[in-house]
Amino acid sequence: MKRISAKYLFAILIFSSPFLLYGQSGPKIAYKDYIEKYREIAVRKMHEYKIPASITLAQGILESGSGKSALAVNANNHFGIKCHKEWTGMTYTMDDDEKNECFRKYASAEESFDDHSYFLTSRPRYSGLFALDIMDYRGWAHGLKSAGYATNPKYAEILIRIIEENELFLYDNPSKEAIAEKPARKVKEKESPAPPKATKILKLTPASLTFVEIHDGNRSVYINNGAKLTFAKAGDDIHAIAKDFGIHSFQIQKYNELGKKEPITEGQIIYIVPKKNKSKESRHQMANGETMRDIAQFYGVKLKALYKMNGLKSGHEPEAGATIKLKK
Repeated sequence: MKRISAKYLFAILIFSSPFLLYGQSGPKIAYKDYIEKYREIAVRKMHEYKIPASITLAQGILESGSGKSALAVNANNHFGIKCHKEWTGMTYTMDDDEKNECFRKYASAEESFDDHSYFLTSRPRYSGLFALDIMDYRGWAHGLKSAGYATNPKYAEILIRIIEENELFLYDNPSKEAIAEKPARKVKEKESPAPPKATKILKLTPASLTFVEIHDGNRSVYINNGAKLTFAKAGDDIHAIAKDFGIHSFQIQKYNELGKKEPITEGQIIYIVPKKNKSKESRHQMANGETMRDIAQFYGVKLKALYKMNGLKSGHEPEAGATIKLKK
């Protein structure tokens, strides 16, 4: 993972000098702008991955120089994640601890936030962090340092100071109002986070898929169960997506089992080729709020094929707990 080297020394100096922190407006303004721009993404990722939004924002501020580092600007990499052997996506080369090191490159800043969350949840060395209360940003900061996220001995203290000076802890248990506008009062430390809704737990993310290419319209293409897909952008519709991929809008509608006038939401999975008739996985247990189409999209299987192999009538939605076959 990213280790703070000489080029990040400015961040350490800011936090070791009260004059620099309070005597100059530059850093504080940069932090404010960064928080304003990325807080909603950090909160969304908190709900998806159970990582405190305050930690995500503080790490983003520190690792990316408030979004102004070369890595953030040129590669949308806000957390300094290096390529590692499993990475198959775009790359960006720059000098760091060693010369010409390989870093991950993303199509958008949100992909970087998503990959950061996936990175922490998929590495066993960080597993102990998820036993902590989501409001315990201090425990998370020290835990990240202990797990080897960074080599700087003051890493935890720096994160904590960023969080406290900017009241980022207020985003760790947000109401809808708190996401749109930071509340004036502080949340009590002992207040428990709202219980997550047990609905639609299936979710594909760019970080969990194999990246293929950047297509027309700056659309990232990934592959799932042998079928290519993309993620819808804000304001997208089937016509815009079809045009970028040189296919007909009815094909987008058919491949994704969409209604004729069904709107598309940002981040929605959109297959650009037909899905498969079966999955590599054998079965799936329905969770609260899940639909057959959710399962079809997640596993890259045609909805019609799912109904057929399970002996169900088209349109029937099994109850939570029901087992759905994904292949014969």
